[in-house]
Amino acid sequence: MRASATIERPPLQVNVTHLRCRLCGETEPVSASHVCGMCFGPLEVAYDEHLADRRVSRAAIEAGPASLWRYQDLLPVLSDDPDLRVDLGTGWSPLRPAPRLAQRLGLGELWLKDDTRNPSGSFKDRVVTMALSAARAMGIDTIACASTGNLAGAVAAHAAAVGMPAYVFVPNTLEQAKIVGAAIYGANVVAVDGTYDDVNRLCAEVADRQGWGFVNVNLRAFYAEGSKTIGYEIAEQLGWEFPDHVVAPIASGAMFVKIRKAFGDLQRHGLVDGSIPRMSGAQATGCSPVATAFEAGTLDVVPQRPDTIARSLAIGNPADGYFALQVAAETDGVIGHVPDDEVVTGIRLLAETEGLFAETAGGVTVANLARFAADGRIGRDERVVAVISGNGYKTLDAVAPTVGPTFEVSPSLDDFQAQLAARSA
Repeated sequence: MRASATIERPPLQVNVTHLRCRLCGETEPVSASHVCGMCFGPLEVAYDEHLADRRVSRAAIEAGPASLWRYQDLLPVLSDDPDLRVDLGTGWSPLRPAPRLAQRLGLGELWLKDDTRNPSGSFKDRVVTMALSAARAMGIDTIACASTGNLAGAVAAHAAAVGMPAYVFVPNTLEQAKIVGAAIYGANVVAVDGTYDDVNRLCAEVADRQGWGFVNVNLRAFYAEGSKTIGYEIAEQLGWEFPDHVVAPIASGAMFVKIRKAFGDLQRHGLVDGSIPRMSGAQATGCSPVATAFEAGTLDVVPQRPDTIARSLAIGNPADGYFALQVAAETDGVIGHVPDDEVVTGIRLLAETEGLFAETAGGVTVANLARFAADGRIGRDERVVAVISGNGYKTLDAVAPTVGPTFEVSPSLDDFQAQLAARSA
């Protein structure tokens, strides 16, 4: 939805005033910091809201590029120098109607937010765009991350594009495709003997010692803001309307929470009318600390040791689990989990009905969506958006045992016709 009239977008303007603790509200200066000095709670970006009120409008957004930077006035800008901004064309991914999948699941109106189309094949390109742009504005010269796979590829790709050294720390059990998907860009891949949570702890120590910019550690306040753009795009692509229900995968919980924040931003600035959508989350049973807490009716998330094929969601101690539970509660959503066999079924169902091949996180989302529909937790009258966060070619091993040649024939028409007739019979 592009504006018919041409308007000139105002230049970039610094819009971040400080960092603020999400728990106690204490403020801190803008820096590569993610923990409150008073209560050790997580920090988030605080904006100059008066500036945003003057600059944000539908017309200004629609006049922007076909990337997440169309929402520049709602995202952290630490420098007015456009050359410091990282832009590989991330965002403005398709919002696709999914009538065949909706029919199979017994739903009314279903849409797929297809983030498999981003430059490195996942939604992580959104958060890396924000973190690297902030890092460059702060003069950080080396970028790094702790990753379950998708983030490693995104960091490596974006660092290569701007000529920054990159170190990506991953569990040594990571899918080979994701290791290759990071190493190909020239990043230093550090395979750690342990789970993602072990990797994350190591990265916190390395960040303190080396002074590098870890996108999801000391740059997390800026990094997390990138996920808001999923929510902005959903509303704009629906004609500046909210859906009734959003279903999204939960790993750390940050994406889930920030989509909800995006809807609040749109409401506050008068860009969209109506009620905030219901927000429901999806996890795999083998790593479901947030879903387990939801089932128990508590906000206390007990860490788990991951054991699931959905490695991109295998965060046993999710940083935003508490906040994800709050979002589900306040929007009348649900957080569920499914076993690995249903994850594979979800991947295949999505591919067979809508021609979209998602990685295991997408299978988790679709399988939970199916359960929510079967249990009556989603009404047939609801307009539903499911977030598909990564490309299936990254996790071929998960589905390879269940698919293969339908026929094996000699180079003979008679042989093929015979087998075809036998199969039809």
